[in-house]
Amino acid sequence: MEGILPALVTPIAEDGSVAVKPLEKLLERLYGAGVHGMYVCGQTGEGLLQTAAMRKTAAEAAVRCAPRGASVIVHVGAYRPEEAWELARHAASAGATAISSLPPVGPYSFAEIRAYYERLARVSGLPLLVYYFPEICPAVAAREQLEELLEIPGVVGLKYTDFDLYRLSRISLSGRLIFNGRDEVLAAGLLMGAHGGIGSFYNVVPELFLEVWNHARAGRWSEARQAQDRINELIEIALRFPMLPALKRMLEWAGIEAGPCLAPRRELNTEEESSLLYQLRASSFAGESFAGLLIKA
Repeated sequence: MEGILPALVTPIAEDGSVAVKPLEKLLERLYGAGVHGMYVCGQTGEGLLQTAAMRKTAAEAAVRCAPRGASVIVHVGAYRPEEAWELARHAASAGATAISSLPPVGPYSFAEIRAYYERLARVSGLPLLVYYFPEICPAVAAREQLEELLEIPGVVGLKYTDFDLYRLSRISLSGRLIFNGRDEVLAAGLLMGAHGGIGSFYNVVPELFLEVWNHARAGRWSEARQAQDRINELIEIALRFPMLPALKRMLEWAGIEAGPCLAPRRELNTEEESSLLYQLRASSFAGESFAGLLIKA
């Protein structure tokens, strides 16, 4: 497991179910660009807002559409631990490569979080990536805590969603698998020891993230920085709006029927949608096509 793994957007149908055909089309497009695998039903995939049945549908589609050698990591974190155990077992039976999970969401102690990961690591028999996201779970913050979680049998590494890349670099010395989780600093994360990246904007411009990966692997850091700058131009525009609705709107313009976001997220209003399109047309992406994302000048 390494390389560029989109945190897969989950297209939603009008009736609120997983839109399987658009999901398969998105998977085909991303694999056609050359990505190395998928991270399914995480934050970007709205996993915590989906029913268990929806998440199983998305996981099965991701495994079914994966080419030989691709890594499919299924996020199984849920508000109820019993649902996480169920999803972990399903991921194993569906043929996933690994599972991942946010810590339990709430005011839990580190001891309680550790016990959760210990149980989860035993349930499926698959390799487990701890999802480190201190903005959501401040109870896991110290490097020593992360290193303790990495010692749990079955835990193979981290999805590391933080801007503290010094901490990432120190943890990487252990040889554990680390995926950079902040799209804005993929190049820097790879320089500091990450084995790949998992992120949201990979859905719309996977080629640029692959450029960063390939340049980094070859030691062409100046070129990696140039590709990262282009990525960050797109991110800066999109983050002027609610991020996931903006991401889904860009996928719609790329020909992927991504559908609405799940409640309580709202959609872009007409003014916001027009502004997003205007800013993209005024950017360096005007007239360019990345994985079908074409912003006509």
